[in-house]
Amino acid sequence: MSNEVLLMKPNEIEKVKSHYMKFKVERSAPGVVFAAKLVDTAITIYKSGKVMFQGNGATREASLWGTSSTKSTSTSVAKGDMLPANFSSLSVLGSDETGTGDYFGPITVAACYVHADQVELVKELGVKDSKMLTDDVMRKMAPDLMATLTHSVLVLKNEKYNDIQSRGWSQGKIKALMHNQALKHVLKKMETEKPAYILIDQFAERGIYYNHLKMEKEIIQENVLFSTKAEQLHVAVAAASIIARYAFLKEMDRLTEIANTTIPKGASAKVDEIAAKIYLKHGEEFLKSITKWHFANTGKAIKIVNKRRF
Repeated sequence: MSNEVLLMKPNEIEKVKSHYMKFKVERSAPGVVFAAKLVDTAITIYKSGKVMFQGNGATREASLWGTSSTKSTSTSVAKGDMLPANFSSLSVLGSDETGTGDYFGPITVAACYVHADQVELVKELGVKDSKMLTDDVMRKMAPDLMATLTHSVLVLKNEKYNDIQSRGWSQGKIKALMHNQALKHVLKKMETEKPAYILIDQFAERGIYYNHLKMEKEIIQENVLFSTKAEQLHVAVAAASIIARYAFLKEMDRLTEIANTTIPKGASAKVDEIAAKIYLKHGEEFLKSITKWHFANTGKAIKIVNKRRF
């Protein structure tokens, strides 16, 4: 099945609507203003002015109205695999993580499947590189994505993280296991359907990643690609990143509530100050239960505590 996308002016869109009016169908998806279904082609018009043609007759129908804005080019990145032509429009299962550099809070990993015919819809929902979105925007977007897309999200809370880290597990190993698990969950939910590719936002070389998984009974390897900046290469990874961030923020909200003080993100000097405050108020064991204890912030916070005590 092929996809063609045109960006059209309002007067042009009205002509498209008129042409396909007798084939109109109801579509309640966000951002959709008109939809029609031919025997071999689905036509969808979005608020943004994009018109998508899908199906065996997509090229034929799109050619009636102009030149497709969908480009078929190979993408190469500085670090990672060479991606197939037209990768951004394919059916892809993507995964990403967040929280690895934050002293407070969990590591969260999400995997998300976006079928080719959902790519434009996901874009209409505002999905793009999460680094370009605020936390407040992602809080609003994530529930819609989770309701629309097949996904899995894992949250590794601090107590469990500290336990396995103290037994010699590196963050790389932890992340590899979580990515593999999230991908397995989504593939099982998809049942007989298979993605064209799986794209993992690369945090380790392929060999190192799979070495971390060598003791696992089930390792996801078929059609797996690795790339840095994967959020920019397919909306599946961008959506996974937003969902992972949403799960991280929800856990940070919970920690803020039980600590009775606003928990900051990152690993800055401000984080050291808040950690010292929590230590003095709730004690060492409580602080440990909500942080990545092996971070240098622990030692810095304890130094602040000792200065204030004496």
